[in-house]
Amino acid sequence: MTDETRENVLPGSDGELGTEDVRGYDFRGDFDFFEMLDAYATTGFQATHLAEGVDIVRDMQDDDATVYLTFTSNIISSGLREVVAHLVREGHVDVIITTSGSLTEDVIKTAKPFKMGEWDADEAALREEGINRLGNIFVPSDRYVWLEEYLYDFFEDFFAEEKVRTPTEFAKELGETLDDEDSVLKNAADQDVPVFCPALTDAEIGNFLYYYRQGYDSDVGIEIVDDYDTLIEEGLLADTTGLIAVGDGVPKHHAIMTNLFRGGAEYAVYISTGMEGDGSLSGAPPEEAVSWGKIKDETETNYTQIEAEATLVFPLLVAGAFERDSE
Repeated sequence: MTDETRENVLPGSDGELGTEDVRGYDFRGDFDFFEMLDAYATTGFQATHLAEGVDIVRDMQDDDATVYLTFTSNIISSGLREVVAHLVREGHVDVIITTSGSLTEDVIKTAKPFKMGEWDADEAALREEGINRLGNIFVPSDRYVWLEEYLYDFFEDFFAEEKVRTPTEFAKELGETLDDEDSVLKNAADQDVPVFCPALTDAEIGNFLYYYRQGYDSDVGIEIVDDYDTLIEEGLLADTTGLIAVGDGVPKHHAIMTNLFRGGAEYAVYISTGMEGDGSLSGAPPEEAVSWGKIKDETETNYTQIEAEATLVFPLLVAGAFERDSE
């Protein structure tokens, strides 16, 4: 029985694999950040997917692709707001698709910062103190009191001549009122980068629009189909498109869905913690989008998914893809 069991335990293999050796960064000697990122390619697991993502985003730039950046509001809640603002300020992004919370929180942070908190907090006590919790980030309620006053003044001007406006007009004109170099909306307005927000009412902005319409002007409204037309038509005019999806939900799907009209995007990098097993769009990997024709399947690697929490890996992706040549 010894030979039989040994064959089960150690079946052997035929020949050597032609792939690269698994090897991580060697910390001996002087530290080099970009060499460390390069070593991710042979580190394995999600590090290797991050290295693929860096290469794909660099290919987007080399191919002069129209770059779509999509993200959910928690990205702006966190310190990644400054990373997004940098990408827009430096001209690395052509289109932004995001959620209403991103606009809400970007405006608040121009005047009142969010504060570090903790995950394990007494929620009832926080409610009594007027503190809202986003993970381990605390947001005092006075931020929203300030925001309501700011937006009411903005609404009066925004709807003065046209009663029905689009989300992109809303984001651009709101950004033009802001004075903060770390504001995503201000930088987008300055760089003429459109900010699409198909679910504009799904945050405090929606609440305040409701109050404003009920109390001041029942004729005002937000039209979303015009923005959808624009997003599709501008995508059709682009020779090449590349998607960087930080998080999931409506922004990610809006990008891939509108690229369906042009036969799919040429490049895509997802950063996601979504679970594929429930069949949701949020957890769907780029391969699934290929089956729908929303991302093209090229002979070379043109898409990848980094399964990781964005605050950990998005700054590394940005550094590797956009900052290496600026040393």
